Amino acid sequence: MLLAGAPLLAACKPQNEGPEDIRWGRETCAICGMIISDPHYAAEIRGGTDKHLSKFDDIGDAIIWLEAQDWKDDPAIEFWVRDYDTGTKWLDARKVFYRGGMVTPMDYGFAAVELPASDTVGYDDMRIAVIKHGLTLGCLQGAEYEQYR
Repeated sequence: MLLAGAPLLAACKPQNEGPEDIRWGRETCAICGMIISDPHYAAEIRGGTDKHLSKFDDIGDAIIWLEAQDWKDDPAIEFWVRDYDTGTKWLDARKVFYRGGMVTPMDYGFAAVELPASDTVGYDDMRIAVIKHGLTLGCLQGAEYEQYR
């Protein structure tokens, strides 16, 4: 009886590494609370002492949120972004390239792509641009946390 129930118990165990599926149109962004509906721009961060996973509707929201965490410089943080070209593949956010000028859910304007091109920048340049810009109007209207205002 116990052996028969083992697969069900394993399925209930919380994952503590790697990206997780997003229930499109049902889960909300960790910073602004808006529905995550476009798989081409989603991001996830796993970190902190409990390796909690936070989900975002835009890479810009993920960057702003991470900057507010006291563990933001921990090398063990896992940070993924969805591949813009396919909308199906999770990529390491720090190792890919970003195409600017895109129309994204929270208007940060960056989409992740696997390969460099003449119209892409690296993670560090994208991050600097997002932090310099600050929260977008769309995010400010939905933000649940005072620390981001």
